[in-house]
Amino acid sequence: MKILIVDDSSTIRKILNNVLMEMGYTKDNIYEAPDGAKAWNLLCQHKYNLLLTDWNMPIMSGLELVRKTRTISKSNKQIPIIMITTEGSKEDVIEALKAGVTNYVVKPFNKDILKQKITDTLNKASFIL
Repeated sequence: MKILIVDDSSTIRKILNNVLMEMGYTKDNIYEAPDGAKAWNLLCQHKYNLLLTDWNMPIMSGLELVRKTRTISKSNKQIPIIMITTEGSKEDVIEALKAGVTNYVVKPFNKDILKQKITDTLNKASFIL
């Protein structure tokens, strides 16, 4: 199970790492990128089982990353994607879902809710993949 965390905040990346490790995932299977462009490079080189991404980042936003992943990436086209962001309006959620996000979490988040969203997303994805 390879998981890619994309967020320009090192603090958020650390929190997400800790939540994933509490869920039983190992540090060896968790990868990080500080922006969408670096994440895109990783997605072009490796196959991942889950992508957790912020929306607002420098160089390439999470929304741009989602769109590219869904339309261009061959190996990661079906990857489950959870958008974790401060953008919480109904319009934002709809835009992200239309772009191809599998699930959505608004910051600040409760770690139990995040764990549940990750579990639900991976369970749904197992039927699709």
